[in-house]
Amino acid sequence: MRALVVDSVSSPHSRRAYTGALEEFRRWSQRSERRIFTRETVQQYRVHLESRGMSASAVNVHLTVIRKLAREASANGLLSHESAAAIISVKGRRQKGVRLGTWLTAVQARAFLESPSPNTLRGKRDRAILALLLGCGLHRGEVANLTWDRVKEREGRWVIVDLKGKTNRTRNVPMPSWAKRSLDQWSIAAGIRDGKFFRAIAQKGDVGNGLTDQAVYLIVRSYADRLGLRIAPDDLRRTFAKLAHRGHAPLEQIQLSLGHESILTTERYLNMRQDLADAPCDHLGI
Repeated sequence: MRALVVDSVSSPHSRRAYTGALEEFRRWSQRSERRIFTRETVQQYRVHLESRGMSASAVNVHLTVIRKLAREASANGLLSHESAAAIISVKGRRQKGVRLGTWLTAVQARAFLESPSPNTLRGKRDRAILALLLGCGLHRGEVANLTWDRVKEREGRWVIVDLKGKTNRTRNVPMPSWAKRSLDQWSIAAGIRDGKFFRAIAQKGDVGNGLTDQAVYLIVRSYADRLGLRIAPDDLRRTFAKLAHRGHAPLEQIQLSLGHESILTTERYLNMRQDLADAPCDHLGI
């Protein structure tokens, strides 16, 4: 059953999240001696999650996994349709308002890009990784799995073509010239001419196999720690969107680069309803 639920999503990050949520539900069920999979059990589990101070989005992710478990159990004859429907009807936690999120200013973004050393093989690789996260708004998994054949010249500029995102949506992402230079400097130094762009580097400097998306996460966090920042890869993606929007890039073009299905998703991602640059407190006349 765990395999059926986990295999229903394609993103490695989502698979890890689903696996962790299922394991946590199993451990809680054993501790609380709730061995019967019912609506009441799921409701009690939701109370448990909320008592831990989890955010609404985190609680809802866990409940999404539990609902998927109920559907798979019912489809495989392990749970009645009525019981599955009752479990699926358990409501998630309502999320009020919009989270502000975290992003870098243009000055911070430039400092972040320049933090890896340009003189070492590892520094060249990490500069290229940060350049794609900030310059193209990619997910960390997309960076980890980027291959040589996806970078093409189109209409006089470099583009990452036919990129498949987390939901298998295919998109084409323009690349700024400075990101392409960083990518070239890394690939030439590492002798990469095909396959995945980004590889592990041994202590002796030997270039190994490809990176995982978790490795990309750790690379970002290591440079963030050096600069005293609390930044993760998705914050760099948000920085891309924020700086592009402030630079008057058309919203629909930002949507296409990010791979959002709806422009409303992009608006929520940017939190466009609240203007921090021209806030009500700036007009008090005090």
